[in-house]
Amino acid sequence: MIVTTTNSVEGYTISQYLRVVAGETITGINAFKDLGAGLRNIVGGRSASYEGEAVMARENALAEMVTRAQELGADAIVGVALDYSTLGANGSMLMVTACGTAVKLQ
Repeated sequence: MIVTTTNSVEGYTISQYLRVVAGETITGINAFKDLGAGLRNIVGGRSASYEGEAVMARENALAEMVTRAQELGADAIVGVALDYSTLGANGSMLMVTACGTAVKLQ
């Protein structure tokens, strides 16, 4: 499946726009990762534990979106956008949404 942020796929013609497809993931950060990130916040530097959670959430959201497009018989998803939000009382949950337009190609 071709997945792109552009509105076209080079070398192909879009023959049919099927519909908007999306994938969502919500992940929580456990207390140990939160503690480690809090220390990083004090001393500076990157938080590998938070980065890992963000990468995993993004990949899960993209995979869910692709699955939904495959169910429609799509060849590609164009115009893909990602959105990141925090949820929960103290912002300890990360929501990642991926959306785009499922299309048929010629």
